[in-house]
Amino acid sequence: MENPGVLIIDDDEHICKILKDYFEYENFDVMTALSGKEGLEKIKSNPPDVIILDIMLPEMDGWEVCKELRPQNDIPIIILSAKDEESDRISGLELGADDYVTKPFSPREVVVRAKTILRRLQGKELENNILEFEDIVINKEKHEVLVQGEPVDLTPKEFDLLWVLAFSSQRVFSRDELLKKVWGYDYFGDQRTVDTHIKSLRSKLGDPVSSYIETVWGVGYKFEVN
Repeated sequence: MENPGVLIIDDDEHICKILKDYFEYENFDVMTALSGKEGLEKIKSNPPDVIILDIMLPEMDGWEVCKELRPQNDIPIIILSAKDEESDRISGLELGADDYVTKPFSPREVVVRAKTILRRLQGKELENNILEFEDIVINKEKHEVLVQGEPVDLTPKEFDLLWVLAFSSQRVFSRDELLKKVWGYDYFGDQRTVDTHIKSLRSKLGDPVSSYIETVWGVGYKFEVN
């Protein structure tokens, strides 16, 4: 199996060097970029498997990089930031980041977080489009959902919404992001469409599975088995 690729985008050359050493020790192929624009260029020419993204960058900051990336792809993003306010973490997650690490940080922890995200994604790919959790099985090929062994009848959009949330369990999706992923970029509806479908999903799934779809106030929704 090929080594996973990581792109470290940070204008601090010292941080890039430390993270590069730690990732290479764990057999990652490492690229670095010292600005947001340089990072985007490298992503386009040689997409990595995971991105480590600083927020305070020259030319284009980390928030702008996230906005530029998310409409096109789902490469996992781990944000590095000196800002540890809840509002900053929420902003990062709302823009589509998969994880948020505050400075000062442990390089070893950043590597472990990246490996955990990739392991989760690779494991799901190997499951041949079948997601299994406690009390629920979601089969994408058959468009079938079983709750405690019993089939649940979902509309195509309800199924797609459930799949997007469950496939990236624990990741927080904004309503806008869910609209784009489930309804498409040319959809002209509003965010209440997502809320309506979430309400219907919870009703059809019933207890305890309905509680797996959590509302993250001020951001959106996530799927997490407690």
